Amino acid sequence: MIVRRLVTRINEPISTLFCNCGKRWLSDQRSVFRIAKTRIAQVAPCRMSANVANGDGLTAGLDETQIKLLEEECILIDNDDNNIGSASKKTCHLLENINKGMLHRAFSVFLFNPEGELLLQQRSDAKITYPAHWTNTCCSHPLNVTPELEETEAVGVRRAAQRKLEHELGIKPEQVPVEDFQYLTRIHYKSENVPADGKWGEHEIDYILFIQRNVTVAPNENEVKAHRYVSRQQLKEIMANSQKNGTLITPWFRLIVETFLDKWWDNLGDLKSQRDHTSVHRMV
Repeated sequence: MIVRRLVTRINEPISTLFCNCGKRWLSDQRSVFRIAKTRIAQVAPCRMSANVANGDGLTAGLDETQIKLLEEECILIDNDDNNIGSASKKTCHLLENINKGMLHRAFSVFLFNPEGELLLQQRSDAKITYPAHWTNTCCSHPLNVTPELEETEAVGVRRAAQRKLEHELGIKPEQVPVEDFQYLTRIHYKSENVPADGKWGEHEIDYILFIQRNVTVAPNENEVKAHRYVSRQQLKEIMANSQKNGTLITPWFRLIVETFLDKWWDNLGDLKSQRDHTSVHRMV
């Protein structure tokens, strides 16, 4: 409603922009509205798409818990990872909006045990995007809430990672302190949902977070179908045989495995040397 009023007000003739009391709009107020119109244009079309989608059956037959999670507010960003607003998880993952350029902030956690094995999860069959796919430990989004908006040293993203590890895998926050997450770099990727449905997809700038801790895993069955720790060799075999064995792998995890993971795994004991906080690696 606020968006609609702003856009309408901007398009009115200047002669109408006078108060009944005789006061005029100042010239700098017109500048403010022009700026607002530019910002609104970045998100308003996608917000309207979400409003239309509310009644068009997009979520018919989907898991009720997962549908509820679509109401969460994600952080909208530009191509350089600058915060430009927020939109619901549903809005962000609609392919219609992704194809218009809508982009949101995300993270991928890679949790290793003391033996250097990586914890993988298989997404539950209830997931709306990439159900039953194997992927890294945890993949999700920081929300448009004050603690997770803080950008210094990616602390907001790290707080979100701690929250989601508990939600998805039952890992208690005290087992994964925020300060123990190592923020390495960011990747930008885009993918349609699998199985292809013409409705959903991903378009994210993904913060890569590594952590090595001994944790207790108690999966949320609505989120996680299975989990396992793997050595580097075991992961190579899983990836190499995935097509033959019918093993589904999320597109972002495959990209990371094929481009960066070996180098990062080699330096698990010296992750600070692998930090690159200036780059956004384009993989779209």
